Amino acid sequence: MTRQDLDPAELGVALYPWLNSVVVPRPIAWVSSRSATGVDNLAPHSFFTVAGIDPPVLSFTSVGEKDTLRNVRATREFVVCMSTEPLMEQVNLSGTDFPADTSEFDAVGVTREPSLRIAPPRVRESPVALECRYVDERTFGSCTVVFGEVVHLAVEESVLRDGRPEITLLRPVARLGADEWTTLGVVSSRRRVPWSELSA
Repeated sequence: MTRQDLDPAELGVALYPWLNSVVVPRPIAWVSSRSATGVDNLAPHSFFTVAGIDPPVLSFTSVGEKDTLRNVRATREFVVCMSTEPLMEQVNLSGTDFPADTSEFDAVGVTREPSLRIAPPRVRESPVALECRYVDERTFGSCTVVFGEVVHLAVEESVLRDGRPEITLLRPVARLGADEWTTLGVVSSRRRVPWSELSA
């Protein structure tokens, strides 16, 4: 095997496409927020994950100071809606650099649904919405990681099977490198093997 060695200190921001291409697939948080003046914003963030479970905390990263970050700082609330295969085009279009006074809900043609615990609306067409309250942030250079506690979870009943969300009904999409996206693909199961069984 022949490897190419890269020095992050030498590459600087040019390391970005390399990280995007190897940290894959990345789920896409479709973040709904509301500005201090009442404009509903909707934007995709593919640097996104569960950051904690007790309390339940999600994190997403804003690359640069964009509308979502400004809104969350101002109102301390946001919704993470699931990005799904039927909504892929709208999710992608919502990443356009619309003016701050333009609502992506209207621009990309999705429906507002009132949230239960917070002010920013959910995306009605998305099967999952996680209503969050801002708890903290951490900035690394030009990027800010936002942490939000999940205060309400709303899941469309049609994607449930045996009382829990079923992955083939959810049909999530994810980001890869460059302009590449992916759908679910092959799903397999692996149970976690306890040491007592492995060492027997």
